[in-house]
Amino acid sequence: MREYYPLLLGGGIIGLISIVLILAYAFMKDKKQAIGFDRHMKDGEIIRRLLRYAKPYTGWFVLVGFIVIVGIAYDIISPYIVGRVTAMLDKDFPLSRLFTLVAAYAGILVVSMVCTYAQAIILQRIGQKIISNMRLDLFTHIESLSHEQMNTIPVGKLVTRVTNDTNAISLMFTSLLVNLVKNIFIIVGVLCAMLALNIELTLMVLCFVPFIVLFTVIFRKFVRRAFRRVKDRTTDINTYLSENLSGIKITQIFNREAAKQRDFAEKSRGLGKAKREQILVFGIFRPLVYMLYISTVLALFYVGGKGYLDGTVFLGQMIDAATVVSFYMYINKFFNPIQNLAEQFNWLQSAFASAEKVFSIMDIEPALCDAEDAIELENVRGEIEFRDVWFSYIPDEWVLKGVSFHVKPGDTVAFVGATGSGKTTILSLICRNYEFQKGEILIDGIDIRRIKIASLRKHFGQMLQDVFLFSGTIRSNILLDLEGVSDDEVMEACRYVNADHFINRLEDGLDEVVRERGNNFSAGQRQLLSFARTIIHKPEVMILDEATANIDTETEVLIQDSLERMMNIGTMLIVAHRLSTIQHADNIIVLSKGEIVEQGTHQELLKNPEGKYHALYMLQFEKERQLKG
Repeated sequence: MREYYPLLLGGGIIGLISIVLILAYAFMKDKKQAIGFDRHMKDGEIIRRLLRYAKPYTGWFVLVGFIVIVGIAYDIISPYIVGRVTAMLDKDFPLSRLFTLVAAYAGILVVSMVCTYAQAIILQRIGQKIISNMRLDLFTHIESLSHEQMNTIPVGKLVTRVTNDTNAISLMFTSLLVNLVKNIFIIVGVLCAMLALNIELTLMVLCFVPFIVLFTVIFRKFVRRAFRRVKDRTTDINTYLSENLSGIKITQIFNREAAKQRDFAEKSRGLGKAKREQILVFGIFRPLVYMLYISTVLALFYVGGKGYLDGTVFLGQMIDAATVVSFYMYINKFFNPIQNLAEQFNWLQSAFASAEKVFSIMDIEPALCDAEDAIELENVRGEIEFRDVWFSYIPDEWVLKGVSFHVKPGDTVAFVGATGSGKTTILSLICRNYEFQKGEILIDGIDIRRIKIASLRKHFGQMLQDVFLFSGTIRSNILLDLEGVSDDEVMEACRYVNADHFINRLEDGLDEVVRERGNNFSAGQRQLLSFARTIIHKPEVMILDEATANIDTETEVLIQDSLERMMNIGTMLIVAHRLSTIQHADNIIVLSKGEIVEQGTHQELLKNPEGKYHALYMLQFEKERQLKG
């Protein structure tokens, strides 16, 4: 019995480690909420949704599977060949026999290398196509979300989903899944080869398999939590950077660099802590698997050496030197895939965590969707009517309260009132940027909810106070990928809105580079470019929201002239604090606390000295007089 003490001692140590891991696993299961472990989606659901993207490439995956099966021949046959060579060294053998075995070894090695290369090339090509399709679907879905939904999701979070998370998923398609299958085939193939070679030693090796399964199950739980924390902390940093780099001028103006550095350092430490936890989990698991490998090798040498020296026969099989050598290589081939599976499982959990994040965005139902019977709006005359419209951003906190008005085709209508009175909200509702709760909004007598959203917005040109310019050129910002428009037509639109005054002075004209958010142009120049952008798209209804705010006097003259020209194009809706810009409007609607309190022309409203408009006009007139004085 003493001769088996070494084996029992090794088994006792492994058993003790297993008990410790089981207790840690049980503690984690009981404390899920305390440690922030929150599973939202099952692995089966994630795999099912990911396989939808892989389905069009099923034929290529079948081909890769065939290549994998051929390629693993080296792992299964090479230990047997080495064992046969070892057996030949104990006695006289023909040199031609040795050459044959070496040639066979070299042949299967070359085949394995060619298969590995072909597998990598094919998987990279189809994997990138799959991820490109997923990335496009995600970006398209984000575009379908309403303004209200976009206001609740940090931009940095969306950027992380489209870039970092899809990259993690890409790894799964380009290597993980196939290598997982490959390693499983190798394990099964090696196990069959060992059984054919010596059943006794194979049973000894299989005694360690339950511990491998146990360690893997426990590891899976810990690593899933670790990867989710890493993803969350990465998202936090990306969101923080996206927001603070965009607003870095404000940080500098108020001398808050040090405070922002402390905030960023805190978030970086959070990511570092999550990374360390991830490394710790994997740093424990892989050495444990390696410990099982070393234990198996030691048990092989002990049992095999003892059997060889004692001439032990088990089930009619003799343990000789060739068998021990072959089994030593087979154990390496058996545990190598298991250790690879550990690393691949590590990345697979990362891919699942990323996929869960991506699908969480894709599962957001757009707040605004086309009705089943929605129609295309071919032509628009520009008649607009609000009928008892109620709207709130927050339930029961009404921004608009029973607003009703009528805009005739071709008219210019202005909305005035204090901040928060509902002016901008009215313009947003007309284009269905938000959904109103009560009432009706009609375009040419048609309820806008019966019109396809894209078709509706196609007929509107929106010019906002905060003009957004994309990185590119002046031409690309005016056209926004509109095709079939010549440079002459672009310049004609620029001349129409007086934007040609500064474009002609630029060295590259329409090809002048526009930096991020157009920060190399003044506010007035950006506004004139937005006018040109609107004109080139030929809208029937134009919306102007505070376009003259914070504009210098010289540029305001150009903008005012542009406005007077655009008023002749079609229906125009204007929100303005400067009442001087709307004196020629066909109708002025005065709002207060979400309700219409007055409406009429400029002259009609001034005739009422008790009216809201009269008070606003006199207040502005007095301010301008004081400034001039």
